[in-house]
Amino acid sequence: MRDAVKDDARGAGQETVWPAPAKLNLFLHVTGRRADGYHDLQTLFQLIELKDAIAITVRTDGVIERTAGPAGVPPDADLAVRAARILQAATGTRLGASLAIRKRIPMGGGLGGGSSDAATVLVALDRLWGLKLGRARLAELGLALGSDVPVFVLGRSAWGAGRGEELTPVELPERWYLIVHPGVHVPTGEIFQSPELTRNTPLITIRAFFESGGRNDCEPVVRARYPEVGEALDWLARSAPARLTGTGSCVFAAFATAADAERYAARVPDRWRSFVARGLNLSPVHEHERLG
Repeated sequence: MRDAVKDDARGAGQETVWPAPAKLNLFLHVTGRRADGYHDLQTLFQLIELKDAIAITVRTDGVIERTAGPAGVPPDADLAVRAARILQAATGTRLGASLAIRKRIPMGGGLGGGSSDAATVLVALDRLWGLKLGRARLAELGLALGSDVPVFVLGRSAWGAGRGEELTPVELPERWYLIVHPGVHVPTGEIFQSPELTRNTPLITIRAFFESGGRNDCEPVVRARYPEVGEALDWLARSAPARLTGTGSCVFAAFATAADAERYAARVPDRWRSFVARGLNLSPVHEHERLG
């Protein structure tokens, strides 16, 4: 495909900084096990303004490197680096990139930070490398990195089905979220491989969810295996309905105003981290891409 790709770049050698927002799963139903080893899910992805930042410098020598990133993640295992390499291989471009990842989203918390970083790199490099693949193709490439990558490529809060990649954009009412991180890392694979995980929750419609709500099927498993998460859920539930996001470990509650969320955040025990973040219907990556 090399001949079809322009190996010119917008601002080669110049650093640009791109946002990578977190997400919450407002519910998560596991509806079946798939032949490919994954699970069929239903979920509602709420984007939030808590975000990482990725500084990207286009290189003309074809090198993909990470100049800064999470200390516990080797560069070759970093989803952002892998995203750049997948995009480079898929298009045959001779361009490269230096990536500096400034983490704010807790890792292993169910907030999708690694997937969001990967999606931002795909969207940003598609523009900076002059590829113009479009979001559908970028989401297809991103799915090889993780089931949550496509929703961040889409850049909208959305109803998710299949592995989570079958997306229907949903306009959600404005809410502010208090997110509590109880200080433990929950491996997603461990929870989905757990024999006690419920895997036969009946399918529901979007209307049914808004009328009667849903649950997180992973929550009982995570509670049993990670008591700290259960403790955080119980503490938060004293103030507002609380829920686990993804496979955890972060838990959250929704509030009508920032002031309400901040008031409860001030009471979070010192042993836990907490964040207050506004829900978003549109990813800040969209706005950044439009202005870039």
